[in-house]
Amino acid sequence: MYKLSLFIVALALFTSCGKKEKAAEDFSTGAATEKTADVSTYDPNRGIGKYTTVALGDKIDETMVAEGEKIQAVKCSACHKLTDEKLVGPGWKGVTTRQKPAWIMNFITNPDAMIDKDPKLQAMLEICLVRMPNQSLNDTDARNLLEFMRKNDGAK
Repeated sequence: MYKLSLFIVALALFTSCGKKEKAAEDFSTGAATEKTADVSTYDPNRGIGKYTTVALGDKIDETMVAEGEKIQAVKCSACHKLTDEKLVGPGWKGVTTRQKPAWIMNFITNPDAMIDKDPKLQAMLEICLVRMPNQSLNDTDARNLLEFMRKNDGAK
């Protein structure tokens, strides 16, 4: 069991390494644009980053959910459970009811600045004792992950 846990942690660290720079998709308008994160301005509703709003559909997009589930399995499941139970990081249950979509997207794509400035994340760091690593997810992957979180929280 110990070797399996060590392997999972090593795999998560290995797959999270490396930066990817791609054109960002602006999910508030659907247009592809080049953007950089604004790390100087903290807003408790959106956090810190390029997203000010994220347009969500009235219904869950099952294609996005399926892609988000794949990302969760590879990049997130070693540290986060889908329940409210803490593993390494906090459980995901209810995250989309506690946080605005822009905050979630900014945290996924800009975790370092968010942890440094967001009081909620700083308090969570005191409980979890481990900073969330930057998984270098592109905006499309982050949006798919958000849709998976919405489905996990019971959105239809």
